Order: sequence, then structure tokens, then C-alpha cells
Amino acid sequence: MTMISNRTWLVFASVLVVAALAAPSGSAQSQGTQPSSPGSAVRPVGTVKRMNGNTLTLTTDSGNEINVLLQDSTKLVKTAPGQKDLKGAIPIQVQDVQVGDRVLVRGTVSDDGNQVLAALAIVMKKSDIADKQEQDREDWRKRGVGGLVKTIDPGAGIITISTTVAGASTTLEVHSSKDTVMRRYSPDSVKFDDAKPAAIDQIRAGDQLRARGDRTADGNNLLAQEIVSGTFRNIAGTVSSIDAGKNIVNVLDLLTKKPVAVQISTDSQLRKLPAFVAQRMAERLKGGSLGGTPATAAGPSTSGGSVPPAANGGNSRPGGGADFQQLLNRLPEVKLTDLQKGDAVILVATQGSANSAPSAITLLSGVEPLLTASPAAASVLTPWSLSSGGDLGAQ
Repeated sequence: MTMISNRTWLVFASVLVVAALAAPSGSAQSQGTQPSSPGSAVRPVGTVKRMNGNTLTLTTDSGNEINVLLQDSTKLVKTAPGQKDLKGAIPIQVQDVQVGDRVLVRGTVSDDGNQVLAALAIVMKKSDIADKQEQDREDWRKRGVGGLVKTIDPGAGIITISTTVAGASTTLEVHSSKDTVMRRYSPDSVKFDDAKPAAIDQIRAGDQLRARGDRTADGNNLLAQEIVSGTFRNIAGTVSSIDAGKNIVNVLDLLTKKPVAVQISTDSQLRKLPAFVAQRMAERLKGGSLGGTPATAAGPSTSGGSVPPAANGGNSRPGGGADFQQLLNRLPEVKLTDLQKGDAVILVATQGSANSAPSAITLLSGVEPLLTASPAAASVLTPWSLSSGGDLGAQ
């Protein structure tokens, strides 16, 4: 592999990295879908599935496999997760690339159309990504806030949210700037990977919002480094029917008294509360001590490879949402076929769209005591814990 030899290439490659980091997962730019015509320029991004000499097989985030040939002329470099340019990139050898690494390639389709001939390959090591994810988890714990959006002032870049601290509701002003990274969940996906860059005017009152940044001295304002928002549905009701073939559970919403069809996907989290745990939670819920607002939700994934902690939000009070999320992660998983007609369930789901049903993020059964204790029990679930992380196009 040749060494980095000129400033022109460095500038071009830096722009390429920025573009890949900025492209939402699933886009043509991020995925680099390989055309069939020989000689076509491509920019695939993916995770190394296997190595065979100088040929590596990438699995893109959409599940496609692409074979890449690292030629003698290929510029092969390693960069750190979260970097926006290649100023700190270092040359590496083919043997330094391992299964699980993330790779961005610039090249052309071979004459036989079976592989990509790489001119440039940028590698992020699997271990480096894992380290960055853990750092970001901790940062979300320390500097993350969340709540329900009350008001938005696009001109001033200020979002006012309602959050809960020590059982009391309060407001916080989240200040955004031109440097703030802003994303929004897709209405029909539970994955943060599918979240797209969004302007502040896309945020609506009632949305759930998480932000990471520095608070002012008085604690009433946060200067946001990153913001993620979304419109989610909290549903509490009873199962009216199950379509296992289509992975759909039909729920009679106790609040609206209307049926809701909810899609269960491979990313949906299905859990069941043991009876004694549900009873104890119901007693705490009656006393108003079970905090389940978005303020205690886990931090979302971000570019740079962060993923949400199992539970955080800076709220470790007894009975708080952080404790509940930790409990939820330890509960046994159940299958859709384990549900029965008449079962009481609580769900948090995507909003859905005209062409798609809401998709369940989390479905919790065994909750009869909670619903009896309070109609507000649906709010104990939060939408952030299903996020996943990555880099070089897998945001």
C-alpha cells in the first residue's frame, strides 16, 4: 500500500470522511450500492465480514455484501472514530484490517463486475469504536438531559422542555447553535440508525427530546452539542388479537377506547414483569414515586459511535426512571406468541405513518397492577434504549 503522498488527496479524503459520517444509514452515499456496470465509481461503507488475502468482504448496513480488492496502489489508512477529517490518519497494512472493523472505500467496479477495486480505504478499528461508544455513554450520563418539548423558538434556536428532577416537574431551556448536531427519529423506524439530520423547525410541542451539552451556572439552560427528537406513542391497553404471521399485535387503547395495530419487528423489545415486581411498582406508582418521564431515558446514539447506556439521565433517585430502565433490561424476554388475548400491556412505539403501522420499541406485559394503579403508567417506558451505534456511515 502506498503512503499518503499529497495534500490534494488528503483534502479530498477528508471531505469523503465527512460525507460518510454525515450520510444517514441506508442512503446511497452511505451504503455505496454497487452498480453492475464495470468501471463505475462507488463508495461502499460497511463492516468487514471476512478477509481473504488482499480481498475483504464488507457487509453494508442494509445487509448487502461487497467484495473489495486492496491493490498495491490502494491508499490504506486508519482514523479514529468521531474524526471529521484525515489529519490524524495513519497508514496501515492489509494485515492490520480485521473482521468487525468499519471500512469506507473509494474505488471502481472491476471489469467482471464482481468486486470493487479500491483506490482508497479508510478503516476504523472495531476496538476503537467500542472505546468511543463507552466514552460517549459516560458523557451522556454526565451531560445528558431529556424531557417533553413545550415550546420552540427557531429564530433564537431555543427549545423549552419539561423535565422531572427528584419527583418535581421543572423546565429547561435547550440552546442550539449552527454547530449543534440535530437528528430526528423516522416516523416508521425504531432505529436511531434511521434518524435523519433535522432542522429545529421540525421539532413540535409534545415531542420527546434528548440533548447533550453543558449547563449554565444557574442550571436553567443547556448549551447543546447534540439534540435528538422524535414523536412517539405511549399506549396502555389490552391485547385484543395477535397476527403472528404478520407480526402484529392489536391493542385496545384504554385511553382512546380505540383499537391500535402495532408492528413487532426484530428490533422491538418484548418483556414481561413478574407479578410481585408489578405489584410493588404499582404501590410506588400510587405514591407518585415511579418516575417514568423522558428525562430519565437513556442517551441516544450519535455520530462518532456512541450508543445509549442501559439506563441513565442523571436521575438515580429510588424508583426513578433510571432504576426502572435497569430493571427492564434485566427482565426475561418474551415472544409475540407468548401474549394472550386479554393481556394488559404497555407500549412505547413510533408514531407510524399513512403507509405503516406504529412499530413497537418496547412492549411490556404483566402490567395489570400498574394500569389499575394509574392511567399514567404508560409513561414509564421511554424510547431511547433501542438505539445502536457505529461510525463511518452507521450513525
